[in-house]
Formats: sequence, structure tokens, C-alpha cells
Amino acid sequence: MSLSGIFARIVALIGAAALLCRRLQGAAPEPAWGSAPVVPVAKPQGAIPTLKMPTARGWTDGDGIAEKRQVFMERLNQPFGMALLGDTFYVGNTDGVVAFPYTAGADRITAQGKKLTRFKPGGHWTRSLLLSPDGRKLFVGVGSSSNIGENGMAADEGRAAIYELDLADGSSRIFAGGLRNAVGLAWEPQTGVLWTVVNERDGLGDETPPDYLTSVRDGGFYGWPYCYWGQTVDDRVPQDPAAVARAITPDYALGGHTASLGLCWLPTGTLPGFPDGMAIGQHGSWNRSTLSGYKVVFVPFANGRPSGPPRDILSGFLAPDERVSYGRPVGVTLGADGSILVADDVGDVIWRVTGERQG
Repeated sequence: MSLSGIFARIVALIGAAALLCRRLQGAAPEPAWGSAPVVPVAKPQGAIPTLKMPTARGWTDGDGIAEKRQVFMERLNQPFGMALLGDTFYVGNTDGVVAFPYTAGADRITAQGKKLTRFKPGGHWTRSLLLSPDGRKLFVGVGSSSNIGENGMAADEGRAAIYELDLADGSSRIFAGGLRNAVGLAWEPQTGVLWTVVNERDGLGDETPPDYLTSVRDGGFYGWPYCYWGQTVDDRVPQDPAAVARAITPDYALGGHTASLGLCWLPTGTLPGFPDGMAIGQHGSWNRSTLSGYKVVFVPFANGRPSGPPRDILSGFLAPDERVSYGRPVGVTLGADGSILVADDVGDVIWRVTGERQG
């Protein structure tokens, strides 16, 4: 057995022991979902984390419907977010946003890009991008480098935030902070309000605290690392009472450690029987006794806000015994034909979801 294999076996044994110990401590808490979730009291897990990761098997019997597959760009640095505006294609590399010239209809970009911003790499590495409706601003999600600032807040300076980049003059600023790892970004079209999904901290229990969907206020602070779900203090962190006092409670809980990453607005009729709302790609947990996530869910909206319980859009990625995952959803977006497109980084496929054809 290789050295990496031996290490993986040791990690699995430690995780299994910790998992058994925590299961013996009592029944699993109810999922923390919705606008008024019951968030269990924190039970710090100490130095031994809960480690439970299913084997990534993926799908082996797909027929591959895509008409063409080829490399669009190369020599990037952990790219994640993408945005197209006119003749400019923006890429969110882990160390900054880069703008590239683009010609309509081109299936490859080889030109040199222009770096617009710089971010510290490492830790939560994704840099999601979303253009403002008027095309004047670009919003960027920049996650923390740590779980709870354990490397010192200097290491996380300028992180755990959503940035606003002015495309006309190149200036940038922190639009909102205290967001441990804000990944998916989307606009609610009726109100014009920015929404995001955020991955919360580890080590406090299966459902504590929940990941969440929230509107994003200009200048708002959402608690990380000092507190969570409003002003619930995390005793593991050296405190800043003033920061806790201004922490905003998120709008909608998405369950503990669901790793909600993708976010997309779905207008009424995208799927039969679905009203307006947000689609959310949940990559799935690795650090709780019973796995969560591993699906795409829908949260209905009314009058610009979440209005009911979630519904599954796409599921079945996790084996019943939780030993194998056939997929892990990440990005979610609408295709040109109105279908829902879901990026799956375990199955290595793009799923296309449509309503059942009538007749």
C-alpha cells in the first residue's frame, strides 16, 4: 500500500471512531432548515473531527449528449467564476479576477488577460463572479482561509467577503463581510437584491451552525468568525463585542454542512409546478455523522423573499448506505433553452434538467 493509501486508512479509522463516539451521545438533531430554524446548542468536537466521506464513484453508463467538448482556456490559476459582458470574458482565478478579450462565437480564448484585482490564494479558493444587472459592476465571492480564524485575523484580512468591482475605473471594495465562504451569487429580479449561499464553520455539531441562503446588504456584516446565525457567539474565537452586536441574521437556513455552493434564480415555469425561487447546488457534507446535501434543491420565493419549505430538484447522488457518492453538485445555471444546467465534479458531467414533456 502506498504512503498516501496508509494515510487515508489512518484518517478513515480516526474518523470512524469519532463518528461512533458522537452517535452514542444521542439521537441526531432535526435538520436546521428555513427562515426560523432550530439551531442546536454547539457541542465542540475538539481536536478529532468527524470525518465521513463517501467513495467518489461517479456515473459510468452515461452516453454523453454534448455536441462538442474541448479546452476553452488554459494556463489559469484554479479558475471558478466566469462572466461575459460584450467583448470581455471575466475569469475568477483564485488569486484575482482577470479580463480577456472575446469575440462572439469563439470557442477558444488564447489572448493575454488583464488582471483587475488580486486576492490571497489558499483556503477557500473559489472566486465566484456575478455581473450587476446594468453591467457596470462585478461582484466576487472570496472565502476565508480558515475555519474560525485560527491562523490569526491578519491571515484572513480582506477575505470572508463579497467584493464589488467597478468595471469603469477598476476600483474595488468590500460590499459585505463576515461571510465565511460565500460561493453562489444571484439576483432576485423583482427587488434587485443580491443573494448568496454561505458555507458555515465546522466543529460544533451536525446541524450547528447551518449553511444558509441570505440577501446581502451593502456594508452588512454576517458574523464570521465571532458568531453565527445572528449573534450566537462562538466561544472558540477571541471576541469582538462590537462586531457581534452588528451581525445580521441570515434569511434562510440550508441545513448543517450541506456545502451549498451553486445558486441560480429560477423564474416561474422553469419546471412544471415550480414558482419563482432559487435553485441551490449542495455539494454535500464530509464532517457530520449522517451525510447531508448531495443534491440540488429549490427554495420558493414570494415578494422578494423565501416563502416556504425546500423541494428537491435533482437527487439520488448518494448511495443509501452513504458509502458511495455518484455525484456532487456544484454550479447551477439556466441554459439558453431554459433548462437547468448542473455541474457535477464527481460524476464529471453537466446535468441538463427539464420538465417532463407533455403529449
